[in-house]
Amino acid sequence: MSAQFIGMIQPHEVSEIIARRGPAIDPAYVRAFAQAHEYAGFDRILVPASGSSPDTLLTVNYAAAATKNINFLLAHRPGFVAPTLAARQLATLDHYTGGRVAVHIISGGSDEDQQRDGDFLSHDERYARTDEYLGLLRRVWGEDKPFDHEGRYYRAKGVWSEVKPLQQPHIPIYFGGASAPALEVAGRHANLYALWGESLAQAGDLVQRVRAAAALHNRKIDFSISFRPILGATQAEAWDRAQHILETTRHLRSEQSYARGGPQQSEGARRLLADAANGDRVDERLWTAVARETGGRSNTTSLVGTAEQVADALIKYYDLGIHTFLIRGFDPLPDTLVYGRELLPLVKDKLASSKRVSVAVTHSSPALQALAA
Repeated sequence: MSAQFIGMIQPHEVSEIIARRGPAIDPAYVRAFAQAHEYAGFDRILVPASGSSPDTLLTVNYAAAATKNINFLLAHRPGFVAPTLAARQLATLDHYTGGRVAVHIISGGSDEDQQRDGDFLSHDERYARTDEYLGLLRRVWGEDKPFDHEGRYYRAKGVWSEVKPLQQPHIPIYFGGASAPALEVAGRHANLYALWGESLAQAGDLVQRVRAAAALHNRKIDFSISFRPILGATQAEAWDRAQHILETTRHLRSEQSYARGGPQQSEGARRLLADAANGDRVDERLWTAVARETGGRSNTTSLVGTAEQVADALIKYYDLGIHTFLIRGFDPLPDTLVYGRELLPLVKDKLASSKRVSVAVTHSSPALQALAA
């Protein structure tokens, strides 16, 4: 199986080291950023969601119109749109993009963010709602006759959609969340489970737990993991850049009156901070300093080194069964092009030469291809 690479675009230029400026939506930047990912050879682009960010459905629609072949991963938060409506919206988008859409389900790791949109359910209740939401979503996509639904969170009568996803049997479902309720939902519904950038030991343990949850439903599941690679022509140059990123992050947070990051509610953030408690450098290449500085926010662990060293580090995760990598830089658009030039081809070549990969690079993993067959 070939490695797959997912990038991420935002509606304006911003990162831990770049202060936001200008309007909340910069169409020219979104267009250029999406096209940069396609040019760099990424397989898919994540469009993230929060309780204050621009709409992901419309952003994906715009970015897809500016690209030709690259796939998209639309972050979606259950609870704010009826699943029956969401099913039709996503299926419609799947047709207009030529089958280039997957959906990443975000149940919400932060009460504060959920409450911005009026959701006051507890953490565990949100995952219970997501379970019902995904079951109904998939049923709308699959049923060819009207049906009624009577559940704990949703009630609907005569449900039927004339639009079904272009991808069959349904649009791929990506899923995140490391708590026990999250793993139960992932095992039942997810096609791909997304990890944050953890140590090899933590990631390997979580992969096994998710596989066990999926096995309870006679299902298999793919995996992704997220990192912020920091590359240099030499190892020393890469670590110098990492230190500069940390100092700039601290300076910018101070200017913006952010306190040093306290832990978020999400289990994913707590797991990053657990790795950070073991030191700034874990497993030789994993760098946790920015994660500790920001309280584990926004997938802020990095792999640091030359392109070859970082490629070798990624392959160690590949050997755990994690075949998709979500990577993005602290200098987002330029780093995207650097990854495409220096990192992505190297990882794929190393995998091919080691005979871990027996087929050419494709735009989706075999499990997701089977889903769409």
